[in-house]
Amino acid sequence: AEIGTVGVGEASIPPILHLNGALGISEKEFIEATGATIKLGIEFENWRSQGHSYMHAFGEIGKDFPFCEFYHFWLKAHHANNVPDFWDFSLNYQAAKAHKFAHLKHIPNTQLAGLHYAYHFDATRYGEFLKELAQSRGVKRIEGKIESVNQSHQSGHIRSLLLKNGEQIDGDLFIDCTGLRALLIEQTLNTGFEDWSHWLPCDSAVAVQSESATDAIPYTRSIAKDSGWQWQIPLQHRVGNGLVYSSRFLSDEAAKQQLLDNLPAKQLTEPRFIKFKTGRRLKQWHKNVVSVGLASGFLEPLESTSIHLIQSAVTRLIKLFPHNGISEALVTEFNKQSVIEIEHIRDFIILHYTLTAREDSPFWRQCKQMDIPDSLAHKLKLFKQTGKAVRENDELFAEVAWQQVFIGQGLIPEDYNSIVDSLSSEQLNDLFSTLKTLITSTVDQLPTHKNFLAKIKKA
Repeated sequence: AEIGTVGVGEASIPPILHLNGALGISEKEFIEATGATIKLGIEFENWRSQGHSYMHAFGEIGKDFPFCEFYHFWLKAHHANNVPDFWDFSLNYQAAKAHKFAHLKHIPNTQLAGLHYAYHFDATRYGEFLKELAQSRGVKRIEGKIESVNQSHQSGHIRSLLLKNGEQIDGDLFIDCTGLRALLIEQTLNTGFEDWSHWLPCDSAVAVQSESATDAIPYTRSIAKDSGWQWQIPLQHRVGNGLVYSSRFLSDEAAKQQLLDNLPAKQLTEPRFIKFKTGRRLKQWHKNVVSVGLASGFLEPLESTSIHLIQSAVTRLIKLFPHNGISEALVTEFNKQSVIEIEHIRDFIILHYTLTAREDSPFWRQCKQMDIPDSLAHKLKLFKQTGKAVRENDELFAEVAWQQVFIGQGLIPEDYNSIVDSLSSEQLNDLFSTLKTLITSTVDQLPTHKNFLAKIKKA
């Protein structure tokens, strides 16, 4: 407890609903305990160019057809210069911009998907809530700062931890949650680290809290700046703010001033700086230590994946938990799945930078000109030439997420799926018109986000 946490993670993605459900946490108690608001997506401002914005909205867009997704139909209209805005067909986007929300599985009287959502919340409060929940279910918590780590001379496995108060904690399996210090996985086991800073040049962040808005918007704002980007995350009781930046192009003092000059309301806390290196441990599970969270690696929180990576690591450990001792095959499988997951997320984050049209600062010129991983280069080439966005190996972000960032950043494919030609121009226009009408009428009937939260409190 005397060390504390980084404590800036305040936004999530939809899988958190499944985790809370698995733990038996009701939405009402979660929202009340964490000061949560609803998140329907992330709006990216100034990423493509100054003054331009688009949203990575959760949920579906339009209506998919057998063997062909909706955006191919939109692409045909785009090539014919008869194109509505892509996000006209996103229920999540339209509801977010109208500040509306309700639980909605389907658009009424249709089979079209309803609203998909996650939360903005106070991560510190969530941690306290989960701690109390765990202890109420029999988990034993021992408070203390680690003084030293004892290893087996033969196997190299960790045998015990010696606490500052003299208490010794023995164990068969240890989970390293010591954050960027990586006390067990790196400082003790020397596992090694793969550095990704040549692809993701930001290495610093400064965070501060400000007063809450009267009408908390149901989406996250990500605002590109000259040497990085700023987040704004609205909670019920405050707004989380931060600036992620490259220290090569911006000093800490200038970063702090830039953040304070762009707060949405009165400052509540002193700015806190975080230094980091983007990348991953060579092994997330090494010997008898499983690293979780920042101890396992770091990706900047551009797509709100930090908390999700904690949750997915814990879920993976539960599914692959050792029974009769630690198996080498089990550890190999755990690490293989971990690498696949984080590398796909890495590529998705790099995508936002590499597709920029900005050349107005050294930072953005570097991002535009930098080399990218072969895996991402293939996805870019495939989408540009054919219009196909392919999801691999159950990766976190679905095709519709990639489509929105591709199109939002200005990459329009040269071709589309030939199935689209089965519809005439009149039928295509009727499809667009019907979908827009359905979405508009649905959003009009939704309650406001503010009223939804008030109803939760009243209940």
